[in-house]
Order: sequence, then C-alpha cells, then structure tokens
Amino acid sequence: MDFTIKKYIELLNALIEQGYNFQTFTEFLIAPKNKSIILRHDVDILPYNSLTFAKIQASKNIKGVFYFRAVPQSWNEKVIQEIVSLGHEIGYHYECLTTCKGNSKKGIKDFEKNLIALRKFAPVSTICMHGSPISKFDSKDLWKNYNYKDFGIIGEPYFDIDFDKIFYLTDTGRKWDGSKESVRDKVNSRFNISFHFTDEIILACRKGLLPDQIMFTFHPQRWNDNHYLWTKELIIQNIKNKIKKYFYIKSDLTSFNNKL
Repeated sequence: MDFTIKKYIELLNALIEQGYNFQTFTEFLIAPKNKSIILRHDVDILPYNSLTFAKIQASKNIKGVFYFRAVPQSWNEKVIQEIVSLGHEIGYHYECLTTCKGNSKKGIKDFEKNLIALRKFAPVSTICMHGSPISKFDSKDLWKNYNYKDFGIIGEPYFDIDFDKIFYLTDTGRKWDGSKESVRDKVNSRFNISFHFTDEIILACRKGLLPDQIMFTFHPQRWNDNHYLWTKELIIQNIKNKIKKYFYIKSDLTSFNNKL
C-alpha cells in the first residue's frame, strides 16, 4: 500500500541514509546546502495528520515547513503551536483571491489580517499559494498588484525557486505524477524524471539517482495507516481527479483554444 505513514517513514529513512540535509524553506532561501531536501506540507484539511508528520520528523532530528490555510478545517491553533514547539517552520497557505472572489483590494487586506493572526504563533517568513482547484481565481495573481516582500515575506515557492535547478515532487492527486489532474500545482522544470509510486522514489534514492536538491510537497490528509480512512481517501481523491481533469482542466484548455 502506498500513501501510508509507514511508507512515509520509509521514504524519510531512505533520504537520511543518502546523506541529504533537511532545511526549512526559509533556511534554504538564506543558505541553501548542496545536498538538501525541503519537506513542504500543505495543511489543507485534517491538521492532526500534519502533526503526525511533524512528530515523525522531530523524532529523526529533521524539520520541514507547514503551510496553514485560514479556514476552520486547517487552522488549528493547538496543532500550530505544537508543530512550532517541535522546531518546524510555519507558513501561510493563502487563497485570498478565491475567498474574496477575485477582488485584489479585499484580497490583500485578507492576506494581511491572516498573516498577522498566524504570526502570533510563529515568525512567518514564507508563504505558499493554495490551489483552490474549483475556483476560477488563481491567488498567485494577487502579486501582480502587490509585493509580498512588503509584508516581511522572503519567499513563495512558485516565485522564488528555480525548478530547473531544484527537483519538484508533489503528491497532488495522490500520485507523484499527477500533473494531468492538477489545476495549479505545476512547475516548469528541465528534469526529465517521473515517478508514480513512492516505492519508485525510494528505489531511485537508494541507487543515488535523485537530484541533489529537492522540494517535496506533501498533503498529509492523504497519508494514513488506517485501512478504512486510507480507502476513503483513495476513493474521494479518484473522484476529485476525474472532476478536475474533465471539468476544470479540460474547460480551461477549451477556453484557451477558443481564443486562438
């Protein structure tokens, strides 16, 4: 079975065995190490799943960055505080143009309000866009009119990482090659490497075939050892993938082609 906690631990162990350094996103931006892993976690829902990931990492003396949305299904102050206490980085998973229906003036006020609230628990210095696949608004467009550096933010992955140099792996769609079902979690990259299963990444790692610098994006709600919850997530994600592929991605392509 893939996407279990056991498999996640096996992946971490393989990376540790190969001598990778584990840096938070902020640490990487300030002083990137030559052989480095950024463990990014998008806390979309089920924040206690993210706490489980944070505890596993802490037990291995490694750390990552956890991006929280400003919605009840993600924003759990007890969980945020505990993850901070374990030494991890906390970031803001913003979706302001979605929540403000494309109004950038309202969006930037919403962004600042939520950033101030999150900074009560941690010195937030990086942010990351939440894809909001069913929304027609891309929250990254907020920065066409504003500059996140004016708010003391030093980095946003989709703007501040050169993915031609840093290999990007995301479990979007509950697979490692889910770009066809992804609406916004996509990057342009020179790397001609593709994996479907976590075991394939682990094998490549143990053979020394992975690039030296990698950003992993995890959605911890997808990873579970409980068979019932694991199966439930599998079914739900498969349905989501079909909806995104045929209703959102396909419609975007149709709209684009009609403009040509």
